[in-house]
Amino acid sequence: MLVTSTYSLKFMNVAMVTILKNVTNLITACGEIYFFNKHHSNKVWASLLLMVTSAISGGITDLSFHAVGYAWQIVNCFCTSAYSLRLRKVMDLAKQKTVSGTLNEFSMVLLNNLLSIPLGFILILIFERDIFSMPALRIPMFWVVATMSGVLGLAISFTSMWFLHQTSPTTHSLVGSLNKIPLSLAGIMIFKVPTSVPNMFSIFFGLFAGVMFAKAKMSG
Repeated sequence: MLVTSTYSLKFMNVAMVTILKNVTNLITACGEIYFFNKHHSNKVWASLLLMVTSAISGGITDLSFHAVGYAWQIVNCFCTSAYSLRLRKVMDLAKQKTVSGTLNEFSMVLLNNLLSIPLGFILILIFERDIFSMPALRIPMFWVVATMSGVLGLAISFTSMWFLHQTSPTTHSLVGSLNKIPLSLAGIMIFKVPTSVPNMFSIFFGLFAGVMFAKAKMSG
């Protein structure tokens, strides 16, 4: 998820990356039907359809369209969905395999991050063999920012684990769409992204679909 997200941001603006993440919701919903035999209401499917429509129209009207960036983001959608579905499955298996019948959020965050260490070293050896000679490593502010990023990443992992433990992968994926509203606006203003009226309409249309889903879940 992290690698594909980083590469997509390299070629795309924050607002469009945020909206294209909505495709993850559709993949996750279909995965829940296949793996967990869970069915969704017509209102949920309607909101998913609006999200996908927004993503497609946003890509068509994107003034800074980059095919490579969009390809990376599509891969990211599948990786994110697979992560949520697998994590939900692991939580269910923990009820059968552990003495307590569950894994608490701290245990899951610890295991999740420990398992990522070997893969991280492999990626460093393949793509960044001279990482320890990088000039940035000698700048104190770099370590401050890197530490802050790690702390925020840990907080995201913990809150995601707790949320998934209390709800379902689709709810986790779609309710998370609500944070896209300030994120999209901030991305456009901070980075001064060139945009158009149709593109802005597509972005806000997708954000509205996220709110629509939240209401559909609460009513059903």
